Amino acid sequence: MENTQKETRRVFGNLLAETGRIAAGAQDNSGKLQSICDLLRKSVPYYDWVGFYMADAVTKTLRLGPFSGAPTQHTRIAFGQGICGQAAERKETFVVRDVSRESNYLSCGIHVKSEIVVPVMREGEVVAELDIDSHTCDAFTDPDRVFLEKVAGIVSCLFRAG
Repeated sequence: MENTQKETRRVFGNLLAETGRIAAGAQDNSGKLQSICDLLRKSVPYYDWVGFYMADAVTKTLRLGPFSGAPTQHTRIAFGQGICGQAAERKETFVVRDVSRESNYLSCGIHVKSEIVVPVMREGEVVAELDIDSHTCDAFTDPDRVFLEKVAGIVSCLFRAG
């Protein structure tokens, strides 16, 4: 168990370093976000869909941005709607262990079993969200939450508040 935790910390540490390199790189911001989605999905076996939703503070909606995984019909989500909308409205991370038990879940596919949504904050406002789906029930642990909140902190520099 301890070796597994050490390996998780090592993998997540390496991914944070690579995320920082991507965020500081020469690509445009959309390309950077796409590269981060691809990196996370490729590197963590149970991250089956990784994407960013961009927040519009005026209309209180989320718009699908770069993602890696199967296409989704959910390209616009109102704040408060579904797990992503709830996370945006409350400005907090949501971890859903079993999506079949959620009454406010927006289904993105029959294979999705669990989800984590992490707000990307800039100057106290939600500017985007990092959304990850897994085909494994109860896939996301506290180390995932901590890691993905750090990823959100790194990418926050790619957004403007307001």
